[in-house]
Amino acid sequence: MTRQAPPVPLFRLDGIRAIEAYYVRDAKPSLMERAGAAAAQVALEMLGEHEGPVLVACGPGNNGGDGFVLARHLLHAGCEVSVAFAGDAAKLPADAREAHGEWLDAGGHCVPDIPQGEFALAVDALFGIGLARPIERRHAEWIALLNALDCPILALDMPSGLDVDTGRAFGPCVRAAHTATFIAIKPGLLTLDGPDHAGEVTLCNLDLDYADRFASPGCVNGPALFGAHLVPRPKNSHKGLNGNAVVLGGAAGMTGAALLAGRAALRLGAGRVFVGLLEQGLPNVDPVQPELMLRPAQDAISLAGVLAVGPGLGQTDAALELLRRAIEADAPLVLDADALNLLAQHPVLAGRLRRRPLPTILTPHPAEAARLIGCNTNAIQQDRIASALELAQRFNACVVLKGCGSVLAAPDGHWAINPTGNAGMASAGMGDVLTGMVAALLAQGWDAWPALTGAVWLHGDAADRLVDDGIGPIGLAAGELIDEARRALNQLIESFHSRSA
Repeated sequence: MTRQAPPVPLFRLDGIRAIEAYYVRDAKPSLMERAGAAAAQVALEMLGEHEGPVLVACGPGNNGGDGFVLARHLLHAGCEVSVAFAGDAAKLPADAREAHGEWLDAGGHCVPDIPQGEFALAVDALFGIGLARPIERRHAEWIALLNALDCPILALDMPSGLDVDTGRAFGPCVRAAHTATFIAIKPGLLTLDGPDHAGEVTLCNLDLDYADRFASPGCVNGPALFGAHLVPRPKNSHKGLNGNAVVLGGAAGMTGAALLAGRAALRLGAGRVFVGLLEQGLPNVDPVQPELMLRPAQDAISLAGVLAVGPGLGQTDAALELLRRAIEADAPLVLDADALNLLAQHPVLAGRLRRRPLPTILTPHPAEAARLIGCNTNAIQQDRIASALELAQRFNACVVLKGCGSVLAAPDGHWAINPTGNAGMASAGMGDVLTGMVAALLAQGWDAWPALTGAVWLHGDAADRLVDDGIGPIGLAAGELIDEARRALNQLIESFHSRSA
Protein backbone atom coordinates (compact mmCIF):
# COMPACT_ATOMS: atom_id res chain seq x y z
CA MET A 1 0.00 0.00 0.00
CA THR A 2 1.22 3.51 -0.82
CA ARG A 3 2.18 5.43 2.29
CA GLN A 4 -0.17 8.30 3.04
CA ALA A 5 1.50 11.72 3.19
CA PRO A 6 1.37 13.16 6.72
CA PRO A 7 -0.80 16.16 7.56
CA VAL A 8 0.74 19.60 7.04
CA PRO A 9 1.56 20.94 10.54
CA LEU A 10 0.56 24.38 11.76
CA PHE A 11 2.79 26.12 14.29
CA ARG A 12 1.85 29.00 16.53
CA LEU A 13 4.34 31.73 17.36
CA ASP A 14 5.86 29.95 20.37
CA GLY A 15 6.50 26.86 18.25
CA ILE A 16 8.14 28.89 15.48
CA ARG A 17 10.34 30.66 18.02
CA ALA A 18 11.43 27.32 19.48
CA ILE A 19 12.45 26.02 16.04
CA GLU A 20 14.30 29.25 15.27
CA ALA A 21 16.16 29.12 18.57
CA TYR A 22 17.26 25.56 17.92
CA TYR A 23 18.69 26.27 14.47
CA VAL A 24 19.73 29.91 14.54
CA ARG A 25 23.30 29.51 15.87
CA ASP A 26 24.48 26.72 13.58
CA ALA A 27 22.55 27.50 10.40
CA LYS A 28 24.91 28.17 7.49
CA PRO A 29 23.84 30.21 5.63
CA SER A 30 21.83 32.03 8.26
CA LEU A 31 18.07 31.65 8.59
CA MET A 32 17.68 35.26 7.44
CA GLU A 33 19.78 34.65 4.34
CA ARG A 34 17.77 31.52 3.57
CA ALA A 35 14.46 33.32 4.08
CA GLY A 36 15.35 36.29 1.90
CA ALA A 37 16.74 34.07 -0.87
CA ALA A 38 13.68 31.80 -0.83
CA ALA A 39 11.31 34.76 -0.91
CA ALA A 40 13.28 36.28 -3.79
CA GLN A 41 12.52 33.16 -5.83
CA VAL A 42 8.81 33.59 -5.08
CA ALA A 43 9.09 37.25 -6.14
CA LEU A 44 10.77 36.30 -9.42
CA GLU A 45 8.01 33.78 -10.12
CA MET A 46 5.40 36.45 -9.44
CA LEU A 47 7.16 38.86 -11.77
CA GLY A 48 7.37 36.29 -14.56
CA GLU A 49 7.74 38.15 -17.82
CA HIS A 50 6.55 41.44 -16.35
CA GLU A 51 9.10 44.21 -16.43
CA GLY A 52 9.29 47.11 -14.03
CA PRO A 53 10.81 48.14 -10.72
CA VAL A 54 10.25 46.28 -7.46
CA LEU A 55 9.50 48.13 -4.24
CA VAL A 56 10.62 46.55 -0.94
CA ALA A 57 9.27 48.15 2.23
CA CYS A 58 11.51 47.17 5.17
CA GLY A 59 10.64 47.49 8.83
CA PRO A 60 12.79 47.98 11.95
CA GLY A 61 13.21 44.30 12.86
CA ASN A 62 14.18 40.94 11.44
CA ASN A 63 11.39 41.01 8.88
CA GLY A 64 13.08 44.08 7.48
CA GLY A 65 16.31 42.08 7.40
CA ASP A 66 14.58 39.43 5.30
CA GLY A 67 13.57 42.25 2.97
CA PHE A 68 17.13 43.52 2.60
CA VAL A 69 18.31 40.02 1.67
CA LEU A 70 15.48 39.65 -0.84
CA ALA A 71 16.29 43.03 -2.36
CA ARG A 72 19.95 42.05 -2.79
CA HIS A 73 19.03 38.80 -4.53
CA LEU A 74 16.61 40.57 -6.84
CA LEU A 75 19.27 43.17 -7.66
CA HIS A 76 21.72 40.39 -8.56
CA ALA A 77 19.00 38.85 -10.74
CA GLY A 78 18.87 42.05 -12.79
CA CYS A 79 15.79 43.66 -11.25
CA GLU A 80 15.46 47.36 -10.56
CA VAL A 81 14.84 47.54 -6.81
CA SER A 82 13.81 50.40 -4.55
CA VAL A 83 14.04 49.86 -0.79
CA ALA A 84 12.05 52.03 1.61
CA PHE A 85 13.43 52.02 5.15
CA ALA A 86 12.64 54.65 7.75
CA GLY A 87 14.46 53.23 10.74
CA ASP A 88 17.89 53.69 12.26
CA ALA A 89 20.18 51.02 10.81
CA ALA A 90 22.30 51.08 13.97
CA LYS A 91 19.28 49.93 16.01
CA LEU A 92 18.45 46.95 13.80
CA PRO A 93 18.91 43.44 15.27
CA ALA A 94 22.37 42.07 14.48
CA ASP A 95 21.38 39.85 11.54
CA ALA A 96 19.16 42.54 10.05
CA ARG A 97 21.90 45.15 10.48
CA GLU A 98 24.29 42.86 8.61
CA ALA A 99 21.72 42.31 5.85
CA HIS A 100 21.27 46.08 5.56
CA GLY A 101 25.01 46.55 5.16
CA GLU A 102 25.23 43.83 2.50
CA TRP A 103 22.41 45.51 0.60
CA LEU A 104 24.36 48.77 0.57
CA ASP A 105 27.59 46.97 -0.34
CA ALA A 106 25.83 45.39 -3.33
CA GLY A 107 25.14 48.87 -4.68
CA GLY A 108 21.67 49.35 -3.25
CA HIS A 109 20.37 52.32 -1.32
CA CYS A 110 17.38 53.15 0.87
CA VAL A 111 14.79 55.91 0.72
CA PRO A 112 13.03 57.13 3.88
CA ASP A 113 9.49 56.88 2.52
CA ILE A 114 7.37 54.98 0.00
CA PRO A 115 8.36 56.50 -3.34
CA GLN A 116 5.84 57.57 -5.93
CA GLY A 117 5.71 55.77 -9.23
CA GLU A 118 4.57 52.52 -10.78
CA PHE A 119 5.94 49.15 -9.70
CA ALA A 120 5.66 45.65 -11.08
CA LEU A 121 5.72 44.20 -7.56
CA ALA A 122 5.76 45.46 -3.98
CA VAL A 123 7.18 43.49 -1.05
CA ASP A 124 5.91 43.85 2.50
CA ALA A 125 8.88 43.27 4.83
CA LEU A 126 7.65 45.51 7.62
CA PHE A 127 6.74 43.45 10.70
CA GLY A 128 6.28 39.71 10.00
CA ILE A 129 5.28 37.43 12.86
CA GLY A 130 6.37 39.32 15.95
CA LEU A 131 3.76 42.08 16.00
CA ALA A 132 1.05 41.98 18.70
CA ARG A 133 -0.38 45.50 18.47
CA PRO A 134 -1.92 47.83 15.89
CA ILE A 135 0.55 49.47 13.51
CA GLU A 136 0.59 53.24 13.95
CA ARG A 137 1.98 56.47 12.53
CA ARG A 138 4.41 56.24 9.61
CA HIS A 139 4.16 52.49 9.06
CA ALA A 140 0.36 52.66 9.13
CA GLU A 141 0.61 55.25 6.36
CA TRP A 142 3.00 52.97 4.50
CA ILE A 143 0.48 50.11 4.65
CA ALA A 144 -2.20 52.37 3.17
CA LEU A 145 0.19 53.39 0.39
CA LEU A 146 1.17 49.77 -0.31
CA ASN A 147 -2.45 48.66 -0.47
CA ALA A 148 -3.20 51.50 -2.90
CA LEU A 149 -0.50 50.46 -5.37
CA ASP A 150 -1.61 49.08 -8.73
CA CYS A 151 0.55 45.97 -8.47
CA PRO A 152 0.57 42.69 -6.52
CA ILE A 153 2.06 42.63 -3.04
CA LEU A 154 4.25 39.82 -1.71
CA ALA A 155 4.25 39.59 2.09
CA LEU A 156 7.22 38.04 3.89
CA ASP A 157 6.23 35.48 6.54
CA MET A 158 2.96 37.26 7.48
CA PRO A 159 1.16 40.29 6.06
CA SER A 160 2.08 43.15 8.38
CA GLY A 161 -0.75 43.83 10.81
CA LEU A 162 -2.08 40.25 10.85
CA ASP A 163 -1.84 38.22 14.06
CA VAL A 164 0.21 35.07 13.50
CA ASP A 165 -1.83 32.87 15.84
CA THR A 166 -5.40 34.08 15.36
CA GLY A 167 -5.62 35.63 11.89
CA ARG A 168 -6.99 38.83 13.39
CA ALA A 169 -6.16 42.09 11.62
CA PHE A 170 -5.17 44.44 14.46
CA GLY A 171 -5.84 47.58 12.45
CA PRO A 172 -4.04 48.68 9.28
CA CYS A 173 -3.06 45.46 7.55
CA VAL A 174 -1.31 44.68 4.28
CA ARG A 175 -3.55 42.99 1.74
CA ALA A 176 -1.14 40.71 -0.10
CA ALA A 177 -1.65 38.74 -3.28
CA HIS A 178 0.90 36.20 -2.08
CA THR A 179 2.65 35.38 1.20
CA ALA A 180 5.98 33.58 1.39
CA THR A 181 5.91 32.15 4.91
CA PHE A 182 9.02 30.71 6.54
CA ILE A 183 9.73 27.45 8.41
CA ALA A 184 6.07 26.37 8.82
CA ILE A 185 2.58 27.53 7.97
CA LYS A 186 1.02 29.69 10.67
CA PRO A 187 -2.64 29.39 11.67
CA GLY A 188 -3.26 33.11 11.22
CA LEU A 189 -2.78 32.74 7.48
CA LEU A 190 -5.73 30.36 7.20
CA THR A 191 -8.51 31.62 9.45
CA LEU A 192 -10.60 34.74 10.24
CA ASP A 193 -9.06 37.73 8.39
CA GLY A 194 -6.03 35.73 7.25
CA PRO A 195 -7.24 34.48 3.85
CA ASP A 196 -8.38 37.99 2.85
CA HIS A 197 -4.94 39.43 3.61
CA ALA A 198 -2.49 36.61 2.87
CA GLY A 199 -3.58 35.66 -0.63
CA GLU A 200 -1.83 32.58 -1.98
CA VAL A 201 0.55 31.06 0.57
CA THR A 202 3.91 29.47 -0.30
CA LEU A 203 5.80 27.62 2.42
CA CYS A 204 9.57 28.16 2.39
CA ASN A 205 10.81 25.67 4.98
CA LEU A 206 14.41 26.95 4.71
CA ASP A 207 15.70 23.37 4.43
CA LEU A 208 15.08 22.77 8.14
CA ASP A 209 14.33 19.16 9.06
CA TYR A 210 12.54 19.69 12.35
CA ALA A 211 9.75 17.10 12.16
CA ASP A 212 11.46 14.66 14.56
CA ARG A 213 12.25 17.34 17.15
CA PHE A 214 9.25 19.65 17.08
CA ALA A 215 5.59 18.66 16.89
CA SER A 216 2.40 20.66 16.91
CA PRO A 217 -1.11 19.56 17.91
CA GLY A 218 -2.43 21.58 14.96
CA CYS A 219 -2.45 20.86 11.25
CA VAL A 220 -4.12 21.76 7.97
CA ASN A 221 -7.29 19.73 7.48
CA GLY A 222 -7.19 17.44 4.47
CA PRO A 223 -7.48 13.84 3.28
CA ALA A 224 -4.44 12.87 5.34
CA LEU A 225 -6.70 13.09 8.41
CA PHE A 226 -9.42 10.81 7.09
CA GLY A 227 -7.71 8.81 4.35
CA ALA A 228 -7.90 5.55 6.33
CA HIS A 229 -11.68 5.56 5.72
CA LEU A 230 -11.44 6.22 1.98
CA VAL A 231 -11.92 2.60 0.95
CA PRO A 232 -14.16 1.16 -1.79
CA ARG A 233 -17.27 -0.66 -0.72
CA PRO A 234 -17.22 -4.42 -1.10
CA LYS A 235 -19.19 -5.74 -4.03
CA ASN A 236 -21.22 -7.82 -1.58
CA SER A 237 -22.80 -4.75 0.02
CA HIS A 238 -26.30 -3.99 1.24
CA LYS A 239 -27.89 -0.90 2.73
CA GLY A 240 -27.68 -2.27 6.24
CA LEU A 241 -23.89 -2.20 6.07
CA ASN A 242 -23.97 1.54 5.41
CA GLY A 243 -25.93 2.49 8.47
CA ASN A 244 -28.93 4.58 9.40
CA ALA A 245 -28.91 8.35 9.77
CA VAL A 246 -31.77 10.00 11.63
CA VAL A 247 -32.25 13.77 11.26
CA LEU A 248 -34.39 15.43 13.92
CA GLY A 249 -35.77 18.94 13.42
CA GLY A 250 -38.07 20.57 10.91
CA ALA A 251 -40.35 22.67 13.11
CA ALA A 252 -43.02 24.86 11.57
CA GLY A 253 -41.58 27.07 8.84
CA MET A 254 -38.19 25.30 8.98
CA THR A 255 -38.82 21.89 7.44
CA GLY A 256 -36.44 22.70 4.59
CA ALA A 257 -33.48 22.64 6.97
CA ALA A 258 -34.20 19.05 8.05
CA LEU A 259 -34.82 17.94 4.47
CA LEU A 260 -31.53 19.46 3.32
CA ALA A 261 -29.69 17.58 6.06
CA GLY A 262 -31.49 14.36 5.14
CA ARG A 263 -30.70 14.73 1.45
CA ALA A 264 -27.03 15.36 2.23
CA ALA A 265 -26.91 12.27 4.48
CA LEU A 266 -28.40 10.13 1.72
CA ARG A 267 -26.11 11.41 -1.04
CA LEU A 268 -23.01 11.02 1.13
CA GLY A 269 -23.69 7.34 1.53
CA ALA A 270 -25.88 6.52 4.53
CA GLY A 271 -27.77 3.28 3.83
CA ARG A 272 -31.08 4.62 5.07
CA VAL A 273 -32.08 8.11 6.13
CA PHE A 274 -35.02 8.98 8.34
CA VAL A 275 -36.13 12.58 8.82
CA GLY A 276 -38.09 13.20 12.00
CA LEU A 277 -40.17 16.37 11.65
CA LEU A 278 -41.72 18.43 14.44
CA GLU A 279 -44.04 20.15 11.98
CA GLN A 280 -47.45 18.49 11.88
CA GLY A 281 -49.64 17.79 8.85
CA LEU A 282 -46.89 17.61 6.23
CA PRO A 283 -46.82 15.16 3.33
CA ASN A 284 -45.18 11.86 4.22
CA VAL A 285 -42.78 12.00 1.27
CA ASP A 286 -40.12 14.42 0.07
CA PRO A 287 -40.97 14.94 -3.62
CA VAL A 288 -37.39 16.01 -4.38
CA GLN A 289 -35.83 13.03 -2.57
CA PRO A 290 -38.48 10.31 -2.17
CA GLU A 291 -35.87 7.90 -0.80
CA LEU A 292 -36.01 9.79 2.50
CA MET A 293 -38.33 8.26 5.07
CA LEU A 294 -40.30 10.97 6.86
CA ARG A 295 -41.59 10.38 10.37
CA PRO A 296 -42.94 12.39 13.28
CA ALA A 297 -39.91 13.48 15.27
CA GLN A 298 -40.95 11.67 18.46
CA ASP A 299 -41.19 8.39 16.53
CA ALA A 300 -38.00 8.80 14.53
CA ILE A 301 -35.79 9.26 17.57
CA SER A 302 -36.32 5.64 18.57
CA LEU A 303 -34.94 4.33 15.28
CA ALA A 304 -31.46 2.83 15.49
CA GLY A 305 -28.71 4.90 13.91
CA VAL A 306 -26.75 8.12 14.09
CA LEU A 307 -28.80 11.04 15.42
CA ALA A 308 -28.38 14.49 13.88
CA VAL A 309 -30.35 17.02 15.90
CA GLY A 310 -30.86 20.69 15.17
CA PRO A 311 -31.70 21.57 11.55
CA GLY A 312 -34.90 23.60 11.83
CA LEU A 313 -35.43 22.34 15.38
CA GLY A 314 -36.68 25.52 17.04
CA GLN A 315 -36.58 26.12 20.78
CA THR A 316 -40.00 24.94 21.93
CA ASP A 317 -40.69 22.56 24.80
CA ALA A 318 -41.12 19.78 22.24
CA ALA A 319 -37.71 20.57 20.78
CA LEU A 320 -36.13 20.54 24.24
CA GLU A 321 -37.66 17.14 25.00
CA LEU A 322 -36.37 15.81 21.70
CA LEU A 323 -32.86 17.01 22.52
CA ARG A 324 -33.03 15.46 26.00
CA ARG A 325 -33.99 12.08 24.54
CA ALA A 326 -31.29 12.31 21.89
CA ILE A 327 -28.58 12.97 24.48
CA GLU A 328 -29.72 9.93 26.43
CA ALA A 329 -29.90 7.73 23.33
CA ASP A 330 -27.40 4.94 22.68
CA ALA A 331 -26.21 6.41 19.39
CA PRO A 332 -23.54 8.71 17.94
CA LEU A 333 -24.80 12.29 18.04
CA VAL A 334 -24.40 15.38 15.85
CA LEU A 335 -25.73 18.67 17.26
CA ASP A 336 -26.24 21.86 15.25
CA ALA A 337 -28.28 25.07 15.20
CA ASP A 338 -31.07 25.22 17.81
CA ALA A 339 -29.86 22.02 19.47
CA LEU A 340 -26.78 24.04 20.42
CA ASN A 341 -28.85 27.03 21.52
CA LEU A 342 -30.97 24.81 23.76
CA LEU A 343 -27.84 23.18 25.14
CA ALA A 344 -26.50 26.61 26.09
CA GLN A 345 -29.71 27.39 27.98
CA HIS A 346 -29.80 24.14 29.99
CA PRO A 347 -26.60 23.35 31.94
CA VAL A 348 -28.00 20.03 33.20
CA LEU A 349 -28.29 18.78 29.63
CA ALA A 350 -24.77 20.04 28.94
CA GLY A 351 -23.51 17.96 31.85
CA ARG A 352 -25.25 14.87 30.53
CA LEU A 353 -23.80 15.46 27.09
CA ARG A 354 -20.29 15.70 28.52
CA ARG A 355 -20.68 12.31 30.20
CA ARG A 356 -21.93 10.47 27.09
CA PRO A 357 -19.77 7.42 26.27
CA LEU A 358 -20.59 7.54 22.55
CA PRO A 359 -19.23 9.98 19.94
CA THR A 360 -20.57 13.51 19.98
CA ILE A 361 -19.96 16.18 17.34
CA LEU A 362 -20.88 19.87 17.64
CA THR A 363 -20.99 22.22 14.64
CA PRO A 364 -21.47 25.78 15.94
CA HIS A 365 -21.02 29.05 14.13
CA PRO A 366 -19.39 31.82 16.23
CA ALA A 367 -22.63 33.13 17.74
CA GLU A 368 -23.70 29.64 18.82
CA ALA A 369 -20.22 29.01 20.20
CA ALA A 370 -20.47 32.21 22.24
CA ARG A 371 -23.75 31.08 23.78
CA LEU A 372 -22.26 27.70 24.66
CA ILE A 373 -19.23 29.25 26.38
CA GLY A 374 -21.10 32.21 27.88
CA CYS A 375 -19.34 35.10 26.17
CA ASN A 376 -19.86 37.31 23.12
CA THR A 377 -19.09 36.56 19.50
CA ASN A 378 -16.14 38.94 19.44
CA ALA A 379 -14.48 36.97 22.24
CA ILE A 380 -14.89 33.76 20.23
CA GLN A 381 -13.35 35.35 17.14
CA GLN A 382 -10.43 36.84 19.09
CA ASP A 383 -8.88 33.36 19.21
CA ARG A 384 -10.84 30.83 17.20
CA ILE A 385 -8.46 27.96 17.96
CA ALA A 386 -8.68 28.49 21.71
CA SER A 387 -12.46 28.79 21.48
CA ALA A 388 -12.83 25.54 19.54
CA LEU A 389 -10.54 23.72 21.96
CA GLU A 390 -12.49 25.02 24.96
CA LEU A 391 -15.74 23.75 23.45
CA ALA A 392 -14.23 20.35 22.67
CA GLN A 393 -12.97 19.90 26.21
CA ARG A 394 -16.02 21.40 27.90
CA PHE A 395 -18.45 19.06 26.10
CA ASN A 396 -16.14 16.08 25.49
CA ALA A 397 -16.94 16.37 21.80
CA CYS A 398 -15.33 16.89 18.44
CA VAL A 399 -16.12 20.44 17.36
CA VAL A 400 -16.01 22.53 14.22
CA LEU A 401 -16.15 26.29 14.77
CA LYS A 402 -17.48 27.34 11.40
CA GLY A 403 -16.44 30.44 9.50
CA CYS A 404 -13.61 31.58 7.30
CA GLY A 405 -10.98 28.93 7.94
CA SER A 406 -13.23 26.65 10.01
CA VAL A 407 -11.40 25.40 13.11
CA LEU A 408 -11.81 21.77 14.15
CA ALA A 409 -10.91 20.57 17.63
CA ALA A 410 -10.88 17.27 19.50
CA PRO A 411 -11.12 16.72 23.27
CA ASP A 412 -7.53 15.45 23.37
CA GLY A 413 -6.23 18.87 22.28
CA HIS A 414 -5.64 18.22 18.60
CA TRP A 415 -6.93 20.84 16.19
CA ALA A 416 -6.99 21.63 12.49
CA ILE A 417 -7.91 24.50 10.19
CA ASN A 418 -9.88 23.75 7.07
CA PRO A 419 -8.51 25.27 3.84
CA THR A 420 -11.46 24.56 1.54
CA GLY A 421 -14.54 26.69 0.95
CA ASN A 422 -15.34 30.21 -0.16
CA ALA A 423 -17.54 33.22 0.47
CA GLY A 424 -20.44 31.65 -1.44
CA MET A 425 -21.03 29.44 1.58
CA ALA A 426 -22.31 32.41 3.57
CA SER A 427 -25.92 31.52 2.82
CA ALA A 428 -28.79 29.77 4.55
CA GLY A 429 -28.79 25.99 4.77
CA MET A 430 -25.05 25.39 4.47
CA GLY A 431 -24.83 24.22 8.08
CA ASP A 432 -27.76 21.85 7.58
CA VAL A 433 -26.00 20.22 4.64
CA LEU A 434 -22.81 19.85 6.68
CA THR A 435 -24.75 18.23 9.53
CA GLY A 436 -26.20 15.65 7.15
CA MET A 437 -22.78 14.94 5.68
CA VAL A 438 -21.24 14.35 9.11
CA ALA A 439 -24.12 12.03 10.04
CA ALA A 440 -23.66 10.05 6.81
CA LEU A 441 -19.98 9.38 7.45
CA LEU A 442 -20.66 8.40 11.07
CA ALA A 443 -23.41 6.05 9.90
CA GLN A 444 -20.93 4.30 7.61
CA GLY A 445 -18.66 3.53 10.53
CA TRP A 446 -16.24 6.45 10.43
CA ASP A 447 -14.87 7.51 13.80
CA ALA A 448 -15.86 10.96 15.07
CA TRP A 449 -12.67 12.89 14.25
CA PRO A 450 -12.26 11.61 10.65
CA ALA A 451 -16.01 11.96 10.07
CA LEU A 452 -15.86 15.61 11.09
CA THR A 453 -12.64 16.45 9.27
CA GLY A 454 -13.80 14.58 6.17
CA ALA A 455 -17.23 16.20 6.04
CA VAL A 456 -15.89 19.71 6.61
CA TRP A 457 -13.21 19.29 3.92
CA LEU A 458 -15.67 17.81 1.39
CA HIS A 459 -18.25 20.49 2.19
CA GLY A 460 -15.79 23.28 1.34
CA ASP A 461 -14.30 21.40 -1.59
CA ALA A 462 -17.75 21.03 -3.15
CA ALA A 463 -18.28 24.78 -2.91
CA ASP A 464 -14.87 25.43 -4.48
CA ARG A 465 -15.62 23.06 -7.35
CA LEU A 466 -18.91 24.81 -8.06
CA VAL A 467 -17.30 28.23 -8.10
CA ASP A 468 -14.57 26.92 -10.40
CA ASP A 469 -17.38 25.84 -12.72
CA GLY A 470 -18.90 29.32 -12.67
CA ILE A 471 -21.66 28.60 -10.14
CA GLY A 472 -21.36 31.33 -7.52
CA PRO A 473 -19.93 32.48 -5.26
CA ILE A 474 -22.81 34.98 -5.23
CA GLY A 475 -26.07 33.09 -5.17
CA LEU A 476 -24.55 29.70 -4.35
CA ALA A 477 -27.30 27.64 -2.69
CA ALA A 478 -26.71 25.03 -0.01
CA GLY A 479 -28.56 22.30 -1.88
CA GLU A 480 -26.23 22.69 -4.84
CA LEU A 481 -23.30 21.41 -2.76
CA ILE A 482 -24.78 17.99 -2.11
CA ASP A 483 -24.19 16.31 -5.46
CA GLU A 484 -20.77 17.92 -5.82
CA ALA A 485 -19.75 16.64 -2.38
CA ARG A 486 -20.85 13.15 -3.41
CA ARG A 487 -18.73 13.43 -6.54
CA ALA A 488 -15.73 14.62 -4.51
CA LEU A 489 -16.04 11.75 -2.03
CA ASN A 490 -16.22 9.10 -4.74
CA GLN A 491 -13.29 10.61 -6.60
CA LEU A 492 -11.21 10.65 -3.43
CA ILE A 493 -11.98 7.01 -2.75
CA GLU A 494 -11.08 6.09 -6.32
CA SER A 495 -7.84 8.08 -6.10
CA PHE A 496 -6.77 6.52 -2.80
CA HIS A 497 -7.68 3.05 -4.00
CA SER A 498 -5.71 3.39 -7.23
CA ARG A 499 -2.63 4.58 -5.31
CA SER A 500 -2.79 1.66 -2.88
CA ALA A 501 -3.60 -1.06 -5.42
